[in-house]
Amino acid sequence: MEKQVINYETMLKVAKAISHSKDPEEVALMTVESIKTALNVKGCSLFLFNRKTNELELATSFGLSEEYINKGPVSALRSIAQSLEDGPVAIYDVMDDPRIQYPKEAQKEGISSILSVPIVVGGNLIGAVRVYTSKPWEFTLDDVNFVQALAQIAGGAINMARYVKGLKSSIEVLKTLKEVKGHRSTRRTPYEGVPISVPSSEFVEQK
Repeated sequence: MEKQVINYETMLKVAKAISHSKDPEEVALMTVESIKTALNVKGCSLFLFNRKTNELELATSFGLSEEYINKGPVSALRSIAQSLEDGPVAIYDVMDDPRIQYPKEAQKEGISSILSVPIVVGGNLIGAVRVYTSKPWEFTLDDVNFVQALAQIAGGAINMARYVKGLKSSIEVLKTLKEVKGHRSTRRTPYEGVPISVPSSEFVEQK
């Protein structure tokens, strides 16, 4: 299968749409939808870090089943913890990597590879973006840079929304999302269906 190519025009359009939104729900959903569509992958999730519980709490996801996203608490200490400390981490085989907290659930969901990218704002970890593929996949530097750029822009936008709403922490933003929509949203985002940078008739399968 031919590799999807992401150009700067696509990244700038997505980044602009995310950075201009002051609604944390819209920012989170736009981020995961854009990443999934642009990279042509199985799914994408955005988590916020709860310092009190040391868990990553789901803000929103796109392309994943309810069963998988409700599989259990995601520990920041057990679930690809390295990515929260050292930067992006790519897992090639979820069934053969001790850093995966729920390997059987991932396999049942049809997940083969995962890219985990931390969201850091002002030197502080506030969450993570995770990308899931249905086939074993070696993430390229372009893949990582694209996800990392959107993750940081989303983090800044979520943090700004926190200030606007007078909330003390990013996890309080998550609570407002749950109160309004639960974990899922039917809102049509301004950049829903981000165009593929290089149209290709060969793209008939997801990664």
